[in-house]
Amino acid sequence: MKNKKIYPWVVVGLLWVVALLNYMDRQMLSTMQEAMKVDIVELNKAEAFGALMAVFLWIYGFMSPVAGVIADRVSRKWLIVGSLFVWSAVTYLMGYATDFHELYWLRATMGVSEALYIPSALSLIADWHQDKSRSLAIGIHMTGLYTGQAIGGFGATVAAAFSWQLTFHWFGIVGIVYALVLVLFLHENPTHIKIEKLAKETPRKKGSVFSGLAIVLSNWAFWIILFYFAAPSLPGWATKNWLPTLFSESLNIPMAEAGPISTITIALSSFIGVIVGGVLSDKWVQKNIRGRVYTGAIGLGLTVPSLLLLGFGHSFVSVVGAGLLFGVGYGIFDANNMPILCQFVSDKHRGTAYGIMNMTGVFAGAAVTELLGKWTDGGGLGQGFAMLSVIVLVALALQLFFLRPKTDNMVD
Repeated sequence: MKNKKIYPWVVVGLLWVVALLNYMDRQMLSTMQEAMKVDIVELNKAEAFGALMAVFLWIYGFMSPVAGVIADRVSRKWLIVGSLFVWSAVTYLMGYATDFHELYWLRATMGVSEALYIPSALSLIADWHQDKSRSLAIGIHMTGLYTGQAIGGFGATVAAAFSWQLTFHWFGIVGIVYALVLVLFLHENPTHIKIEKLAKETPRKKGSVFSGLAIVLSNWAFWIILFYFAAPSLPGWATKNWLPTLFSESLNIPMAEAGPISTITIALSSFIGVIVGGVLSDKWVQKNIRGRVYTGAIGLGLTVPSLLLLGFGHSFVSVVGAGLLFGVGYGIFDANNMPILCQFVSDKHRGTAYGIMNMTGVFAGAAVTELLGKWTDGGGLGQGFAMLSVIVLVALALQLFFLRPKTDNMVD
């Protein structure tokens, strides 16, 4: 199977399910506070629940560069399998938690294990898909994250029908079983295996554990890509955490209506965006080596007017239309991050590079979430969204001016 043309798409399909589980398991806790606080009294305090959510983000962020370094030096297959198994086991064990401290440390462990997944998965997909299918493959994989986030929102529904303990148990069991499926069917790219064997035969060329980190950070193009990635992460996290509130305030509707409208709007349009962005990028790069850069720029460009409309619009058409436009643009951007990175960073260091990008994006999200909270208290949430468009414009200008790739697949 590994030698057939269909197997690269089998890899995407296998990892799509892992991506779904990755976001589903982390997201469902956010909806289950009401069910859990009956048995764990500490969760009656919003501060305690906030700490539970924050510890995951902080550890996930700090672990991301480490995860990238590891992904470049060990078998990505076994790293993915181990990561899935551990966070699924943690999800299962959360059903046995009896106090806040147990939940806290389990959530922290989940942050470590889930951080190991994304750099490995995207690096593996990039190795299996080159030239004509890389952006589309990455984009399809990203839809798994969106789907998992949406399904995770139904955690409270399942908990109400059964119990929060059983919800954690069964979601965890699904992941553990699927890890065993990956053991049988997920494989490394043969070319990558040859490179690893050659590195072992010539250890002097492999360098220290963090030599890859130094190589990545000395690449000036990577710093442009890092800013290009981090700038849109600000409105990206803002929409995840504050868009329901913005919809509620701008449209003067209750949160019970604003929440589903905003979530569905972003999820559906992002799904469309990654597919469109993937197909367009893969076709464009065949005719122009900057095709991926231009496609990513189109995605970023679409988010600028959408952020202004989200900030200043007050009619249903303008606000929901802005949400749809943002989702499409962000999806196009999302599908091309790793493919653009592959044009400037060699296959030996992509995990490390994406790990740094992932950390930067998470920390940017944490910062903007707190900042928008302060603006919301002051009645300036809409203005905050509009101001984020300026940062995106700067990233767009830097990307177009400086990113001039010479190849679609940088190798040493």
